Amino acid sequence: MPTIMFYGPEMQKEKRKKLVDDFTKAASEATGIDRSAFVVYLRPTDREHVAVGGELLVDKDGP
Repeated sequence: MPTIMFYGPEMQKEKRKKLVDDFTKAASEATGIDRSAFVVYLRPTDREHVAVGGELLVDKDGP
């Protein structure tokens, strides 16, 4: 079964539902695989645990 992983900020339930629907729709259209086959994982990740260019986001852009 095809899997989509998304690491990002905490979101309200309605935003999560829309994101999952949009990802599933786009992936299904792009691959021709029925949307019922897709599994989507949302992994909340805060800025203290993500780095870009060797610098934590929390330090790079502030709180």
